[in-house]
Amino acid sequence: MFFYSIESETIKFSVIGDYMTLSVVIITKNEEEEIHACLKSVNWADEHVVIDAESTDATVDYVKAALPSTYIINKPWEGFGLQKNFGIKRASSDWILILDADERVTLALRDEIQQLLMGRGPDMAAYRLPRRNLYWGYWLRYGGLYPDYQVRLFRKEAAIYNDATIHENLIVNGKIGTLCSPLDHYTERRVNDHFEKMDRYTTLAAKEKFQLGHLVTWRHLMLHPLITFCKVLLIKQGIRDGVAGVVHSLFASMYTFLKYAKLWELCRNIHDPSRDL
Repeated sequence: MFFYSIESETIKFSVIGDYMTLSVVIITKNEEEEIHACLKSVNWADEHVVIDAESTDATVDYVKAALPSTYIINKPWEGFGLQKNFGIKRASSDWILILDADERVTLALRDEIQQLLMGRGPDMAAYRLPRRNLYWGYWLRYGGLYPDYQVRLFRKEAAIYNDATIHENLIVNGKIGTLCSPLDHYTERRVNDHFEKMDRYTTLAAKEKFQLGHLVTWRHLMLHPLITFCKVLLIKQGIRDGVAGVVHSLFASMYTFLKYAKLWELCRNIHDPSRDL
């Protein structure tokens, strides 16, 4: 996740009363295993908005069971940024907290956010949160995975996402502060979880590079995965996470290879459309 801070045109805000309200916005698609725990971790918020991209499992039922008051909107998938913007526009609170279904707000983070909502903090347009990434039950502290800052908490009129297909950017109009308490991210609970997610994300990444006119050489396919592996395992000290760190480094390398392999396939099909037949 990336962000931009535009401080030359800082928006001015006023607070009515002693407490500002908070809306939690979550985008979902087939998240029946995750959404219940996610919503329970933010049941203290003033409003909950779920934008569901036509789930075919029991996601919507689990949302209703977790928090019956949740505002659920069914919307065909248009991309991460556009889905989130749709939810932001429909939220009615002073502040917005963006979550993924596999994320949980810790008790410490809840307390820190509530202090801000009571006006006990600096006057910022948005806040970045440190995120703990948990793979297969392990919190990976190294390999570039922590603190993994994410700008997710912002005043409603102060930020918007761009329409990138993947790696959407949050554009913030104003100053960005930093919170201390972590957001927990249960990114993959089983090794098998990697493959479906990796297939989906590498396809999106390849299409994005293709649309930007990127080409593929043997160096991309042979050297870039190796560089990624060494970077995550050694330079970013992923090896300090033990076996889990090695597994993560290999998956990071595999992601890089698949991304360029799929880009190569897209480029090849353009030059020889008959290969799709």
